Parts: sequence; structure tokens; C-alpha cells
Amino acid sequence: MPAPLILDHPLIKHKTSLLRDKNTGSKEFRELVSEIATLMCYEATRDLPLKEVEIETPVAVAKTQVISGRKMAFVPILRAGLGMVDGMLTLVPAAKVGHIGLYRDPDTFQPQEYYCKLPSDITEREVYVLDPMLATGGSATDAITLIKKHGVKHIKFLCIIAAPEGLKALSEAHPDVQIYCANLDEKLNDHAYIIPGLGDAGDRIFGTK
Repeated sequence: MPAPLILDHPLIKHKTSLLRDKNTGSKEFRELVSEIATLMCYEATRDLPLKEVEIETPVAVAKTQVISGRKMAFVPILRAGLGMVDGMLTLVPAAKVGHIGLYRDPDTFQPQEYYCKLPSDITEREVYVLDPMLATGGSATDAITLIKKHGVKHIKFLCIIAAPEGLKALSEAHPDVQIYCANLDEKLNDHAYIIPGLGDAGDRIFGTK
């Protein structure tokens, strides 16, 4: 089981602090989520395989390296996960994008699926599942289970803020999935919200209540 990677880059820490502030408006919030996703993408793609090629520069022929044919797909969990997509595509514009729609039942806190659309060649790709918040872990667990049912073998999960409970649940449910987390918070409250967290990420991204 790969241990969850808690990213400690100063820029990620700084931008997350601005995200948490209740006075940060939707426009700035969206921009910050996208910027953090770009920084996380940089870390999550660190293990991409390379191959050596020859490039003709204006001066000479250089032996250099390029990514070795690894195809990628980004799959946000709707709706908050959408906020991370553009930041990921900034670094990997050729990646395909799928969508999984889940909502949390207000009484049971359990995820309910309402939408799933994945690239037709999803089995050939390394899939990055995106959701800013990992609270109970239910949505992430179910989304990854759904993706695996489509035959995907290589999956990573990226979140900006996680609760210990969600991190534990996801790790136990999918021990083969590498988790990247920008911040590990204290706990969940009685309503399954992360403490101290940042509130409802979807509401803050899209300006809804």
C-alpha cells in the first residue's frame, strides 16, 4: 500500500491559507483551487516514464528526454472537482477529461451516483481522480470503484484538504491507489464537514449556497 503523500510546498501552503479564509470570494477561490491543482499536478506526474530522443537545436544535435507515451485522463468528481481540471490541463493539455457525478445524502452522508461519462479509451490511460475535499472518503471510494469497473488499472487521487477519517477509509478501500493531499486537517465534525477545512468547496467555487 503506497503511503498517502502530503505535499508540503510553500506555495501550496500559502494558497491554501487564502482558500480557508471565509472572506475569500468565489472568483479568487476558483483561481486558487486551479493554481493549487497545477502545483499538485507537477508533483503527481513526477514518476512519468521518459525516453531518450535526439533533437536538433539551432546549434547542434542534443540527446534529451521526453515523456514515454503515457496517456492520462483527469476525472473530477462533480461538482467541486471541476475546479481542479483547468489547473491540471495547464501542465498536461493533451489529457482527456471524464466526469463522475456524486452527491452526499444529507441524512446518511453516503454518496449517491447520478452521472458517469469516461473517455472511450480510459483503460489505456493513467487516471487522476480529482476532488478538493476528502471528508468521509465515501465519494472518492465509490468514484474509484466505478472507474475500476471500466477496467482501469492505474489510478491516482488528488485532493486539496483531507480529514484523517477519509484518508484512512480511502487507503483501506483502494490500497493500490496513490493519494496526493495538500493538507491533512484535524477531524470531521458531526455533520461530516472537515475541521478546520474551508466550508463547502462546491458552494465556494460556484458562488452557491
